[in-house]
Amino acid sequence: MNPVIADLIRTRRTISAFRAETPPLDVVRAAIETASWAPNHKKTEPWRIYLLGPDTAKSVVELNSRIIEKKKGATEAEVKRKSWSAIPGWLVVTSVRDEDSFRQEEDYAACCCFVQNLMLGLWSSGIGTKWATGDVTREADFFRIMQIDPLAERVVGLIWYGYPETTPRQSRKPVETYFFERP
Repeated sequence: MNPVIADLIRTRRTISAFRAETPPLDVVRAAIETASWAPNHKKTEPWRIYLLGPDTAKSVVELNSRIIEKKKGATEAEVKRKSWSAIPGWLVVTSVRDEDSFRQEEDYAACCCFVQNLMLGLWSSGIGTKWATGDVTREADFFRIMQIDPLAERVVGLIWYGYPETTPRQSRKPVETYFFERP
């Protein structure tokens, strides 16, 4: 494997703390364009990407805070509100729904490949990401805020992005623990 690609894959991390600076939109757009080369059966290109402006992001933060408050109380809701409000960049990635359930699963898998490509593309420019799929992404109000028809699109995730405040260390199990050869 190309050592540059291997290093990029091995060093990419989920970032939970970002610096306040928002990365340039042209870098984000370039990563999105490159990510679109993800494999997708029948070349359906089922991904849809939404860039959230400050008002939309704030609405999502408030919706999430209400959800957290109902489940865990006001203190935890305020902690989430504060941490989510500090996220500099927000994308929502969806997958176009299909009447054929098998095609829909293939398209969802393609969107997951798209997200991985996107995260690697951003990482190559020093931009960290976090792929979130919390309860908020399944709420009817989320779809209303995003102006997305839930019958037409399925949320693959919120992708938060920005310059990392810190980058966590990571390790993986040895390949022998999950790779099996068969005669």
